Formats: sequence, C-alpha cells, structure tokens
Amino acid sequence: MAAVLLQGCNGKPVKNEAAEAPPSTPAVVDASTDNTLHVAKPALFPLIAPQTTTQFDSVTATGAIEPDISREVPVLSIANGKVVALHVALGNYVHKGQLVMEVQSPDVTGAFASYQTAVSNENLTNTVLTRDKLLFDKGAIAKSQLEIAQNGEDTSRAALVAAEQQLRILGVDKDHPSDTVRVYAPISGVIVAQNTTAAGAAGINLAGVGGSLTIADLSHVWVVCDVYENDLANVHVGESADIRLNAFPGKVTAGTISDIGAILDPSIRTAKVRIQVQNPGDLLRIGMFASATFRGSKSHTALALPGNAILHLHDRDYVYVPTDNAGNYKRVVVRSGQTLPGGLVVIESGLNLDQQVVSNALELQNAAGQ
Repeated sequence: MAAVLLQGCNGKPVKNEAAEAPPSTPAVVDASTDNTLHVAKPALFPLIAPQTTTQFDSVTATGAIEPDISREVPVLSIANGKVVALHVALGNYVHKGQLVMEVQSPDVTGAFASYQTAVSNENLTNTVLTRDKLLFDKGAIAKSQLEIAQNGEDTSRAALVAAEQQLRILGVDKDHPSDTVRVYAPISGVIVAQNTTAAGAAGINLAGVGGSLTIADLSHVWVVCDVYENDLANVHVGESADIRLNAFPGKVTAGTISDIGAILDPSIRTAKVRIQVQNPGDLLRIGMFASATFRGSKSHTALALPGNAILHLHDRDYVYVPTDNAGNYKRVVVRSGQTLPGGLVVIESGLNLDQQVVSNALELQNAAGQ
C-alpha cells in the first residue's frame, strides 16, 4: 500500500510539495500561545519606556451646532402687504444692505396721501404767516392774529415732518413715490429661517410672524451638549472645552462654556450646556454633530506612549512587551485614551511604568505575518 501511495498512475513517484517549500521566515508565532511572537533579530525592534503625563479628570458629552441667537436678526417689512419679489432663499449668504425682497403695500399709499396733505397744509399756513407778518409790520392787524398764524404754521410743519418720517420708516422715497417697499438686509450672514415666499404675506401685525426672514451671523456659533447630572460638578461657566466634529475627524476646536442650564431633562437627567465657539470661514455648519470634552479640576498621573507603539486590532488596542526569553514578545491588551500633542496617546490601563514596549508594534506584527 505504501508503494501504491508513492507512485502515480505511470509508476513515477509523486512530488512532495511540502518538502520542496522554502524555509520559514525568522519571525513566527509561538505555538504555545497566539499572543507571543518570536523573532530572530530583536535588535530590529527597539524598546521604549512609557512616559508620565498629568491628566485632568474629563467629561465628554455629545451635542450639535446651533446658531448664536444673540447674533440672529429678523428681516422686517414695516409695511403690511404682498411680497412681489423675493431675491434670496433659505441658506443663502447675504451682505448688509443687500436687497432681499420687495413688498407691495396699501400702507404706502395711505402714508403718501398723508404726506401730500401735510405739504399742502404747510404751504397754506406758511403763506398766511407771511401775509400776517407783512400786515402786522404795517399795523393793520393785532399781534394776537400774528401769533395765531405762527401757531398754525408750527402745527403744519410738525405734521409734515411726521409724514416724512412715516415714509422713511416704510422705506419710501418721498420724491419718487411707489406702492412697493424695498427691504434690505440689516446685517451680513446666512438666512437660517424663511417665513414667506414670493406672493406671500410680509410685514408685522398682531396675527402675523415677527419677521419674514431671519439672518444669522455664523462667525460665532453654539455647541449645545447634554451633560448628565452626575458630571455637572466638573463643568463650570467660563472654562474651556475641546470640540470634536464627526465631519472633521482629528480636528479639535476650542470653545468656552457660556451657560449651564438651570433645568434638567426629567427623563434622562441631563442639563443643556452651551459652549461659545468661533467659526472662521463658516467651517462649522448648523446641525453638525459634535462632542465636547470638559476638563475637570482634579488631576492624576497617567502613562503615555507614541501612537506607533500601539496596535489597534479587532476593536482593541495592544502593545508588545518583551518576555524573559530573548526574541520573544507578548501581546498585551491596553486601554488607550485621548491623543496628546506630539502624537502621544494616553494609556489608561494595562501597562505599568516599569514595563518597556516595542516602539513600532505594527512592524513587529507584519514581520510575524510574513
């Protein structure tokens, strides 16, 4: 039977491919455990010792970007009427003084009629006053009659000024009357709310809206987070917070806590914490998800390693620690924390200060896999 197995159909011996394979590489996984590696040249994998760093107790909360309501301005049309032209739309950026809409209003017609009446009355009283002054100088009328004429002129002049002011409030040029009011942007910013459309109602009335459009200056925005009741002791107004956005991984933006809500959500026991954040270039957009890290007042000493010394594998973090046998390394599970300046990563657990680790865990892992 052995002879049959060693020969093929033509009587020749069958090749043993396993015997002809090239020899294995110097780095292999130890058969005794999957967490131990052996390399023939350990000098290729230098060791480093963890560093110590001072860390403050921190709290991380999730939230979203919201506009700063103190920088929101409604676009108002004092004249009630119908929008005949809308030159902007929701989400547009507008400049201060830019024409945003035109409103056709019967209020303008009434105001201009009042202005014309005031002009006529003022012309009449001025003519009477001029005549009475001439007659008084010639002794033809009493001083009391001149005073009556002066009072009439003063009253007409006040009515004319009021009519002119009414036209200015409505946005109408008295020298070029029109039944259409042109409405301009009061500030530069982004239109974040739109309560009217072309051919829609505009203006202010008791039953209407407070503004047809709302413009927000987004150079400063809010990050509003939910902080649990147990963590509120570590959050204080005026302290800084690190903001991280899902849209920009790895980017950290600084903010300042401006308010801590006085009322907690009774269902999840959280308070709204508001963070003021500068937004140059409008990089932060309304509605973006964000996480905020608040630094507490208590500090502790923690260990830190360069990022290259940590191997992330299967949702876990590992480091390689040398064993007593030369060339052997054991893979140890660690729990990493935040990333520090210079590429250092905080090790929260799994490593002692007196332990050394391989400086580049990925190179060792790759060598073992060859």
